[in-house]
Amino acid sequence: MPFATPEPSPARQPLVRDPESPRRVTLLELFFDLVYVVALSLISRGLIVGLDWERAFQSLIMLMAMWWTWAITTLVTDLYDPQRAEIKVLIIAVMFGALLMTTAIPEAFAARGLIFAGTYVAIHLGRGLYLMPAVRRHRQTQRRATRIFIWFAVSAVPWLIGGVVSSEGYSRESWWALALAIDYVGFRLAYPVPGLGVVPDAQRAVTAEHLSERYQQFFIIALGDAILVAGTVFSLHHSEVENIAAFTTAFSTTLLLWRIYVHKSGELLPHAIARSRQPARFLNTAPYTHLLMVAGVVTTAAGFDLVLLEPTGHTPPAWLAVIIGGPALFLVGRAAFEYEVFSRVSLSRPGGVLALLTIAPGVLFLAPVYASLGAMLVLAGVAIADHLRSRGRPPEEPAPPH
Repeated sequence: MPFATPEPSPARQPLVRDPESPRRVTLLELFFDLVYVVALSLISRGLIVGLDWERAFQSLIMLMAMWWTWAITTLVTDLYDPQRAEIKVLIIAVMFGALLMTTAIPEAFAARGLIFAGTYVAIHLGRGLYLMPAVRRHRQTQRRATRIFIWFAVSAVPWLIGGVVSSEGYSRESWWALALAIDYVGFRLAYPVPGLGVVPDAQRAVTAEHLSERYQQFFIIALGDAILVAGTVFSLHHSEVENIAAFTTAFSTTLLLWRIYVHKSGELLPHAIARSRQPARFLNTAPYTHLLMVAGVVTTAAGFDLVLLEPTGHTPPAWLAVIIGGPALFLVGRAAFEYEVFSRVSLSRPGGVLALLTIAPGVLFLAPVYASLGAMLVLAGVAIADHLRSRGRPPEEPAPPH
């Protein structure tokens, strides 16, 4: 009688996702996201402290760094089994590091630059050092982890140099911008390494339900920052009517941002990924399109902070750039997102951006609350156009680019 082949123990099974495993997001992943509620809040509120182009550039760098720790961790939980103890430990370790980075955000371009940069480097290099031996029995998976580790090792140099150089001028910003360029370009090029090549498309397959749900959840986190500002920042130096007008405008704008995001593209993202001939294409673009939308929401939240504290008087140009620029940036990202799902862009997206640019000169002479109201009305026009275009028509099927 032949001996039955024993089933491999869980410890000896590969860490990669089983095709039959659950696709839903785990509770640990949702717990991990809590760090970014705090991070986005600190970035949006820090943006308006000494508001100028330098501060805006610094806020963008911090947002891109925090976003990349989240995006790459999301990729890890999509490629590997998040139910395995080894991956749970990795998620918790990254969560600790991301929280440490978050504590350094207010002073990242001052005394705590090395803490911010050093922790970022430790997260990405530590993940590689942890995964490479864990998947040593699976050569192709280990080669993928090795390629990614090498690219993060290269970007670690400008990250750490930026952390120790003087924060005066743009020296720190320049080094960190270079480091981020390496990180973002390396991902887009599939981490090419001499002698190892690029990560094959077969190893860049994505789980439609899990990946789409993770991006949707992070966008909701960004909207949570806007809600947090609207609910906690109230001026005590103005009439109740002015306070309520500013609050209502902020809440309505947040609601419209949510509506525009979920309309069609946001709802159909998992189906679009599943229907695509090349699902890995979404892996190449989704981090960038969602970064644009998240940056738009974070900037809009910073605008809420300004308007709620000072709804009256004239609108300074820097304030206008935040109040109008946030919704405009969101619409640019939303247009790119729509193209990912439908291979087209509705006229309401560029039309909304054009309308925001058109009203900008006029609201310079009005109170900030009216600038915010103008941006809200433009977003309402976009949402109404979306509704009218789809009303009475059969549900549109996703048609991602080939």
